[in-house]
Amino acid sequence: MRSKKKYKVSLTEDLKNKLLCWSKKFEEVVWLDSNDKNNYSNYSKYTAILAVDAFTAVKTDCHQAFKKLEDYQTKTNDWLFGYLTYDLKNDIELLKSSNFDGLHFPDLYFFQPKRIFLFTNTGVEIQYLNCIEDELVTDWEDILNQDYKTSKFKNKSTLKIISRTSKENYFNRLEKILEYIHRGDIYESNFCQEFYSENTKIDPLNTFTHLNKISKPPFATFLRLGNLYALSASPERYISKNGNTVISQPIKGTAKRLIDKMEDEKLRLQLENDQKERSENIMITDLVRNDLSKFANKGSVKVDELCKIYSFEQVHQMISTITCQVDNSLSPVYMIRETFPMGSMTGAPKISAMNIIEELEDSKRGLYSGAVGYFDPRGDFDFNVVIRSILYNTLNNYVSFSVGSAITAKSIPENEYEECLIKAKAMREALEN
Repeated sequence: MRSKKKYKVSLTEDLKNKLLCWSKKFEEVVWLDSNDKNNYSNYSKYTAILAVDAFTAVKTDCHQAFKKLEDYQTKTNDWLFGYLTYDLKNDIELLKSSNFDGLHFPDLYFFQPKRIFLFTNTGVEIQYLNCIEDELVTDWEDILNQDYKTSKFKNKSTLKIISRTSKENYFNRLEKILEYIHRGDIYESNFCQEFYSENTKIDPLNTFTHLNKISKPPFATFLRLGNLYALSASPERYISKNGNTVISQPIKGTAKRLIDKMEDEKLRLQLENDQKERSENIMITDLVRNDLSKFANKGSVKVDELCKIYSFEQVHQMISTITCQVDNSLSPVYMIRETFPMGSMTGAPKISAMNIIEELEDSKRGLYSGAVGYFDPRGDFDFNVVIRSILYNTLNNYVSFSVGSAITAKSIPENEYEECLIKAKAMREALEN
């Protein structure tokens, strides 16, 4: 059971900084921030959430991971926060992940927080487990009195970022994917490459703050689980459930932003009318419709928005919104299992695309192209897609970010490579100051 208290307060940048500074004392932290972009989706319940300090947790490799998560979620019947890595695909299908892994994140990690702060447009609701309810008011006062400005410092400017896939190898791999497409093995593949830095120390919180400031995405995440960090500027929702409504919002189609408003608008319109980008998006929209139809009420799967352009600080994105209605009796973990991994990060058909990804990519994806989010006590949930994200393991001082693009029969390798660099821009800037 939880003790609850509400305060009328505006979630200013100052308050965000104080919350994150206060959270540094805890080993388990999840901060989810919409950056006031709820106009992007009418399905978000909260403008931001902070959850800290594990009371219980589940951490596992991929073997029977979804069963373990379902058992944990059912038994706990409380708020749970955590992540699903891309490699949970191996729990669902006869697949493997044997590529190089410099990060060593467990395949699945969720915790039940002692302390939760739920922000809406009208204020904050604080929920504490009853065993620490006497700390609720004093913690809030402590947060408001934080002096975060004294703790600022920058990453080393000497940080060296290396591409694990050379440009030559990237083009060779793309030609191989195009062969698979022309042969009819797949229609589309999301092909990714890793950028990394070894023997590197960064300040995770300040790096996240910088990344979020220059990106302002609707699904920003700061995650700490012991020595593991995810600093995410994700613009993409994987899947959410609110009551009987399930929603998925895949992204396919990217264009850079320009300072000149007229030139920027030209790029936005060019993306909106780009037949190659639209075909990518429609293919994944069909895949998501098929995934949702596995458990949706008959005839309830609808495409609410098809190939709509949303503009963020760094990029224009083409996004579709697919919804369905579900029965109250369905397990929330079951719905995630039936749709995982998200089609926007695999390609179509899903299993063939994932086999080709494993064959041609140089790194294990791990948390990249997985999901971070939460379950609430009613069985509702909301998860992002881990893209535009910096991952960091403090034990081995390894920093990594990955980027990718969707390869179809119409893909031009040079353009796909340029798209990867556009997507990498914000992470590189946050790391290199």
